[in-house]
Amino acid sequence: MSPQPQAAVGAPMPRVDGRLKVTGKALYAAEHEADGVVHAVIVDASVGSGRITSIDTRDAEAQPGVLKVVHHRNAPKLPYRDNSNSNNPPGRRLRVFQDDQVLFHGQPVAVVVATTLEAAQHAASLVEVRYDAEQSTTDLAEGKPDKPTHYARGDAEAALRSSAVQLDLTYKLARNHHNPMEPHATIARWDGRKLTVWDKTQWVLGTQTELSTVFDLPMDSVRVISPFVGGAFGSGLRCWPHTVVAAVAARETGRPVKLVLSRRQQYFGTGFRPSYEYRLRVGSDRRGRLRAMAHEMDAETSSYETFTETVMPAGQMLYSMPDVSQAYRTVPLDVNSPIWMRGPGFATASFVIESALDELADKLGIDPIELRRRNEPNEDESNGLPFSTRRLRECYTVGAREFGWNRRSPRPRSRREGEWLLGMGVAVGVYETQRNQAQARVRLDADGTALVETAASDMGPGTYTSQTQVAADALGLTMRTVTLRLGDSLFPPTPPHGGSQTMASVGSAVLDGCDKVRRQAITLAIEDPESPLYGAAADEVVVRGGRLHVKDDPVRGETYQRLLDRNNRSHLKALGSYAGAPSSQRHSFYAYNATFAEVAVDATLGLVRVRRMLGVYDAGRIISPKLAESQAIGGIVGGIGTALLEHTITDHRDGRIVNADLADYLVPVNADVPDVRAIYLDGEDREADPLGVKGLGEVVHVGVAPAIANAVHNATGRRIRQLPITTEALL
Repeated sequence: MSPQPQAAVGAPMPRVDGRLKVTGKALYAAEHEADGVVHAVIVDASVGSGRITSIDTRDAEAQPGVLKVVHHRNAPKLPYRDNSNSNNPPGRRLRVFQDDQVLFHGQPVAVVVATTLEAAQHAASLVEVRYDAEQSTTDLAEGKPDKPTHYARGDAEAALRSSAVQLDLTYKLARNHHNPMEPHATIARWDGRKLTVWDKTQWVLGTQTELSTVFDLPMDSVRVISPFVGGAFGSGLRCWPHTVVAAVAARETGRPVKLVLSRRQQYFGTGFRPSYEYRLRVGSDRRGRLRAMAHEMDAETSSYETFTETVMPAGQMLYSMPDVSQAYRTVPLDVNSPIWMRGPGFATASFVIESALDELADKLGIDPIELRRRNEPNEDESNGLPFSTRRLRECYTVGAREFGWNRRSPRPRSRREGEWLLGMGVAVGVYETQRNQAQARVRLDADGTALVETAASDMGPGTYTSQTQVAADALGLTMRTVTLRLGDSLFPPTPPHGGSQTMASVGSAVLDGCDKVRRQAITLAIEDPESPLYGAAADEVVVRGGRLHVKDDPVRGETYQRLLDRNNRSHLKALGSYAGAPSSQRHSFYAYNATFAEVAVDATLGLVRVRRMLGVYDAGRIISPKLAESQAIGGIVGGIGTALLEHTITDHRDGRIVNADLADYLVPVNADVPDVRAIYLDGEDREADPLGVKGLGEVVHVGVAPAIANAVHNATGRRIRQLPITTEALL
């Protein structure tokens, strides 16, 4: 078939769902309507470990409007079948209201259901729970680590001992919470043995599977609906206990139940980026050529599940060196389970590796960019595979030119404006290009409009828009004649909406389905004696604006509408599919960036202000430049939060999170956000997927925190190895 004209892909299209969102017509999880809906409020455990000895619900149940209080003594026993088709970590997932054990502070111990939210909230405050409390362990330094996961090539210890230059550095990274604008919420309704759930989730299939196994229902007896997600950053990548609680409450009361987590409850009701202690030893020669790195990583997890993330690969492939050793240990604590958060694993490793590279450059008197160039690998040294694309050298060149890197002084504290010390920093970001199986259903109607349905989510990156762009070009239609439906388990299955895999996976399935429908139409036309295209070669026919025509003879053609009407066809349809990454890889697939930061630090007060940031990205083909720029801005702003503001404070006496609100858990606001610029290198990666994309949502966050930390060192001469970088650390 002749390549289709690309009118939508690559153009800065406005969001197709923008009007719905700004007018309030886009419905989020708690905004859907269910006849007779009642409200549920969770009662949280007030101890960090122990057992429940009594629950007094008499005062709560006596309140007007209260329908029921459910807890472990009156809740139904739930099957909780094994669930391997989910994002649940290994272990024994939390079973709500199934026993008297308390595993972490904030664990659901009861739920109050009432006719109004106010009645449920008040009654929940009257439930009296007594405990036999035990001393909880919530400090990473006090936990007992699990057995480590190892990686090694060469002999890192010997190489370190013989290296002319050696560094031995320990970094600490605080726990971060996602804090999306939309709180996690669920509406659950039972119709006999069938369960319908409107849920905030990044994976409707994952939530469907979890509820199916918890309640021992056939998959087709559970429907999950989630057309819009108001931000998630990874927090919606699994089904959390509150969704099960809502379903239990709905079944016990016989009414549809709405349950919305409070902002405070989100700090222990959903996951978080785990805290780390990360020791890195580096060896190089005096010209900066790396000899070896030894990584020792300790990360928190819960006592009942073992959460891990991809924190190891960056240390294996980012720079060239013959000898590497890694030991990654999880540390079980009396906390709820962590979950992936933007740039998971790679963002953590990047802070450590890129900070250490900067320290090495400073010690050797080598420009930080030049040091990185000297250690650029020719292949992925972790597996010997060639990179599909790796254009970091170009990222350095473009970034240095556009950011004015030549104005950076290599001597700390040498640039000043009054009381402000100025500094520049750079860091590399990398994230794996994930692809997984996906499907999309495509229908072209006789009126010349198309409908595409797929179960993928859209938590904000613009899935509705980018997938519509792909569909419009593949079908030869305008974007306004294509309707995309997302977020329903009745639609064809897709992988989780995370890990930067949606465009590559779902987009490839959409492309395949639309290509199939367009080919059906072309075949119909060239075999129809009444068509102007009768007898034409199929590979010479293209479609533009809903009109099929010979590529080199635009006059010879007809519209979809005329073709289908004449052939008495109400529609054409196809199921598009994408098989995911091949089992045997021939290339190493990653997206990359070089991130530049300029900061000003008050010499007296230690206040850090980020003045400018630039990200230069090797991220394959850019489907939507406007959405891509938005992704970069969001990733950089999140990275500023990680670098300078965000951290959870836990009272280790009982496991209570002290700053479980947006007044005390600080996130960047408008006043914190500097001039931000993003540059995407032209190109594509056809080895990765049919669209040539690599993924954007994760890589734009990776590398931001170390770029800022390196800039702070350049400004002040102080090397801070702990995130966030606080005023106290700089004084």
